[in-house]
Order: sequence, then C-alpha cells, then structure tokens
Amino acid sequence: MLTGPQISADTVTDSATPNLANNWTQTRQRIASAASQSGRLCDSVKLLAISKGHPASAIRALAALGQHDFGENYLQEALPKLQELQDLQLTWHYTGQLQGNKTRAVAEHFDWVHTLDRERIALRLNEQRPHYAPPLNICVQVSLAPEAGKGGVPPEEVSSLAQKVAALPKLKLRGLMCIPPPRDTFDEQRSLFEQLVACQRQLLDAGLAVDTLSMGMSADLEAAVAAGATWVRIGTALFGERPKK
Repeated sequence: MLTGPQISADTVTDSATPNLANNWTQTRQRIASAASQSGRLCDSVKLLAISKGHPASAIRALAALGQHDFGENYLQEALPKLQELQDLQLTWHYTGQLQGNKTRAVAEHFDWVHTLDRERIALRLNEQRPHYAPPLNICVQVSLAPEAGKGGVPPEEVSSLAQKVAALPKLKLRGLMCIPPPRDTFDEQRSLFEQLVACQRQLLDAGLAVDTLSMGMSADLEAAVAAGATWVRIGTALFGERPKK
C-alpha cells in the first residue's frame, strides 16, 4: 500500500493562481539575478517546479509558459497527473522519500530521483527500470544536519553509496541533493549548501562524473545558487501555498 497523504489528481483543489505566469517570470528572474551576482551563467541553474499538492491544470498552465521539469513527492497523487498530462513532453522528477513499495512505479514512470539514500532502494530501482527506458537519473540525498522525518545519508557515507549507484547499469548517477534545516541569514544558508559542494568535490576526485547539485527552495534559492546549485526546487514561489488537507 502506498503511504503518504491521501491525495489524488481528482480531489486536489485547483490552486493555480491568476498570477502563475508572473510567479514563473519572477522566479526565473530571481535565479538569473542570483547567478549573475555569483558570476555564473543563467542557464547553468535549472528550475524544477515542485507541483505536489497542486492539480494537473496548474502544471499544464505552467508547461504552456515553457516549464518542462516538474517534481512530485507522493505517488498516489503523482500517477494520475502523469496520466492526464501524457500528451505533454514533460520531465518528471521524484522528490519524495522513497520506500521499497514505491520503487517499481517510480522506476517505470519517472526520469529522475532526487532522494536516493539506501543501497537497497538503488538495487530495486535498477531491477525495476524498464529495459526500453534510458537509465534513471539519480541524486544521492545527503543529510547535512540531523532532522526528524528527513532522509539522507551523512556526508561520510556519500562516497560509498555513490560508488554503488554508479555501478548499476540502469541507473545514472548525476549528483547530490539536500534539504537543509532552515537558516535565517544568507551566509548561514550558503554555509550549509557548501557542505554539499564539498561532498561533490570528493566524488569528482574519486573519478565519478557527477554534474548535479539539487539544492535550494523558495526561501533560500539565492544562497543555493551562490554555492553552486544546478537545480533549484521551487514550489510555493511558483504555485502559491498548497491547499490545506
């Protein structure tokens, strides 16, 4: 049985705001500004729209503006959306905690997983990835500070897990992901993100061709970009607050 909030594409309240286009433009401007201030090219940072809790109609509206990458956390909510939106050329990212009973559906329907933190899950994804599909893009989730309810491996275990993922033929190790605890200042936020950069550097030194840092959300994307993020995962700033359950 799937776990998590019992939400479906049919029952989620339509939360697409009239300002969706404005939100998308402003978010992209924030990313571009942060990149410029850090001496980076704007297109070196990609926007991942986190659409959990929002209906397929909102995703379709954002896709019409040019957004192609969307992240979902809950399979029982995501799968009906993927079905409804299959006429669109979208890239789907799984960004929720990944349990053993979810791996087959994720392996069959998603293009990316950002939250891998166990070898057992990696093995299941590899076994269950369809033979006709390209390798599943994988980010290892790193826990930068202990927090109840959040996944991730500690920094000292990242290299071992990454090496095991890289050896699996139906998975493609792309990089690292983190969800750090909230911090009040830019410098505090950036300091945490730089810990993930240090982990990436260790993998590169070990010969692993990792090119992805999935870090930064609506409240701290500027610090994430300054530290080196290649994906920023934005939900609230795009779609507004999620409906109350």
